[in-house]
Amino acid sequence: MTYPIVIYGHTMLRKVAVEISKDHPGFNQMIEDLFETMYHSEGMGLAAPQIGKSIRIFVIDGAPVAEDEPSLAGFKKVFVNASISERCGELQPMNEGCLSIPGLREEVMRESHIRISYYDENWQYHDEVFDGYKARIIQHEYDHLEGILFTDKVSPLRRRLLKGKLTAISKGQFEANYKTILPGQKIR
Repeated sequence: MTYPIVIYGHTMLRKVAVEISKDHPGFNQMIEDLFETMYHSEGMGLAAPQIGKSIRIFVIDGAPVAEDEPSLAGFKKVFVNASISERCGELQPMNEGCLSIPGLREEVMRESHIRISYYDENWQYHDEVFDGYKARIIQHEYDHLEGILFTDKVSPLRRRLLKGKLTAISKGQFEANYKTILPGQKIR
């Protein structure tokens, strides 16, 4: 099932998502729906809060940029109840975008290395280190579980300059090739 994407300004995007148990109702279907929605929306990652589910799951598939970033070929993962325990390395700038903030891209500084523990779709526990582009994608999606958006990570001056664009997005003034849920709209 393809879900609409929750748009900037909706309170769902600011909630800290809750952990789930192994027997969470519809767990396998949720993972399928996250991938299906992500592919339909042409994203590389998608977190459950972005489809209106305040639970700690996100999915990633680096295939869309694997030609330019060979390290992302075959990088398709499910992260459940993830917890980043370490962020280190050089702060590196990169232009980021988000399905929940359509049409807006900004340079964001992120650490180049992370250590993250999580369960996969088979409830196998992992404690892994990622670096480079993989670490960036994971941090972006992980932030959604914490109620943080990439625009929170730009400089205060840049954030003030973006205020008008973000307000317009929250009012539905954007183009997207996927269904959306605006602030104030109910999540199904």
